[in-house]
Amino acid sequence: MEISRHWRLKKQRYSLIGEVCPHCDAKIFPPRDVCPECGQEARSEFAFSGRGQVYSHTTIYDAPAGYENNLPYTVALIKLDEGPIVTAQLTDLGAQPVEIGMPVEMVTRRIREDGDERGMLVYGYKFRPAWNAPIK
Repeated sequence: MEISRHWRLKKQRYSLIGEVCPHCDAKIFPPRDVCPECGQEARSEFAFSGRGQVYSHTTIYDAPAGYENNLPYTVALIKLDEGPIVTAQLTDLGAQPVEIGMPVEMVTRRIREDGDERGMLVYGYKFRPAWNAPIK
């Protein structure tokens, strides 16, 4: 992926910036030009809290190119507190088992490297357990 694309996506990758529809108040992530709920134009920025809970999860043992150094890793559907569901890798689990409903919070972590050892490091959001929140 080219550097210019990483630059364009930095708000949603590092801060979970999406949109809120001014017509129906739907929270949208990733950002789009049209609200998927009401079909009206939605261009108002919205900063998500980065908190949510595990909706579903799986562990990856056979990674695609560029992700082999992370094996095995857990990927989850995260239902954000504001409503949208995002796909993200879970991190900082230690020995804690992943459970449906487990509270999580967004963190910025290295996702992968592009190219050889001199290649670009790609960062983005992952989610870790929110240690002080009760499981819902």
